[in-house]
Amino acid sequence: MASPSTLPNTFPDTVPLFIGGEWVKSTSTTFTPVINPATQEVLSQVPAATDAEMDRAIASAKATFQTWKEVPVPQRARIMLNYQHLLKKHHDEIAEIISQELGKTFEDAKGDVWRGIEVVEHAANVASLMMGETVENVAGSIDTYSFVQPIGVCMGITPFNFPAMIPLWMFPLSIACGNTFILKPSERDPLTPTRLVELFEEAGAPKGVMQIIHGGAHQVDYLLEHPDICAGSFVGSVPVGKHIYRKGTENLKRMQCMTGANNHMVVMPDANKNQVVNNIIGSAFGAAGQRCMAIPNVILVGAAAEWAGDIAAAAEKIRPGAWSDKGAAYGPQTNAAAKQKIIAAIATAKTEGATCLLDGSDCTVEGYPDGNWIGPTIFTDVTRDMAVYKDEVFGPVLCLLTMDTLDEAIAAINEDFRGNGTSIFTASGGAARKYQHEILVGQVGINVPIPVPLPFFSFTGWRGSFHGDLHAYGKQAVRFYTETKTITARWFDDDSVSGPNMSINLK
Repeated sequence: MASPSTLPNTFPDTVPLFIGGEWVKSTSTTFTPVINPATQEVLSQVPAATDAEMDRAIASAKATFQTWKEVPVPQRARIMLNYQHLLKKHHDEIAEIISQELGKTFEDAKGDVWRGIEVVEHAANVASLMMGETVENVAGSIDTYSFVQPIGVCMGITPFNFPAMIPLWMFPLSIACGNTFILKPSERDPLTPTRLVELFEEAGAPKGVMQIIHGGAHQVDYLLEHPDICAGSFVGSVPVGKHIYRKGTENLKRMQCMTGANNHMVVMPDANKNQVVNNIIGSAFGAAGQRCMAIPNVILVGAAAEWAGDIAAAAEKIRPGAWSDKGAAYGPQTNAAAKQKIIAAIATAKTEGATCLLDGSDCTVEGYPDGNWIGPTIFTDVTRDMAVYKDEVFGPVLCLLTMDTLDEAIAAINEDFRGNGTSIFTASGGAARKYQHEILVGQVGINVPIPVPLPFFSFTGWRGSFHGDLHAYGKQAVRFYTETKTITARWFDDDSVSGPNMSINLK
């Protein structure tokens, strides 16, 4: 496999927009470089779409909705079947694009693609997901039944850290339900979503069903304020998610915003130590810590506190590296600003009194002197008033806390305003049952470190990690992207006429 420095660059000079079924070169004068974070090579330039370009995309989506919603559900499902086949066929190619523009190791990038493919597979089952309900004879010769129908033009705003998976959480299921969709991906890695839409077009998606708009805050606000967009999905940070939720709902849109996290793993002393250590390393440092379901905080309960040295020793054995380095555990941070933010967080933790068992601030990778590298970093003696614990560092930084009891651990986690994911490692069914029942977190793993549900469930973050009513993918997403129409019907079989019914009761 070629290294990032020798891999042929086949990317366009500027990333195109996708409007009305055509790839369009933006007329914008504002561009952002797409940079390989391992080498600082500029791969392409991404435009900030103009207002006129966004208006064209919205108009195309609105017009296409009128015909797309009438396409039979099995026909829409067949496009998803074609699409998942093409995604599997081009699986490694997409992963290589991710590795170049985001820096993920090849194995991690392949996981990004595969978790998205699973959602497309689920979208191919859309007919059964959109079935309504029927009750015969709710009153004399009266039947009631319901239909599930699409809502219109939907939009998605996706983050940098999963450029394949998270767009695939959104647009396939929305479009399978009969909607049209406008995607605004992260400007840091737009090349992956571009390839996803090229393959979607190849799968048979009609012109106008899917649009891509690029840009930043102005473009997001413009879409949120536009009256022809009915609903929006977002994944990203807490402050941005709050803004998007408020802006969208102020403009009377249906919104779902999956935001930041401060996830915890609780380790009971009866757990298998080797399993615990391996799972901590993968969940804390995988993807360079750049995922909302990472585990930045581990609470060692009772005698499990003695395992801190074992965890640090295991972390010392892993290292970051370039995407094609099979020995690398993870890649670089997304950009230089992210690296500096993490270095500052590490320095602050030291000044606040945390003990640094392992410091990755000065990490270097041979052959890649310009990469945004941070090595595995571990702190002990962490208290819950320290910034390194309270803030989402979003990097390969792990805090080890110690507590005496499971009750104390549950209380500490429940005091955090976020509630995305958590896990407990234990050999006790009683402890696991207590934890899953009492913890105020939406996704719980029992001896599973990162409990991201498969797509026939939904991604169910709680509290400050989610703003909205219906979650991403699964049955909840079908409800988010559709409305229910209920029909109450009577057919007269004779000419007899009864007197007027002057009440609300069905007779």
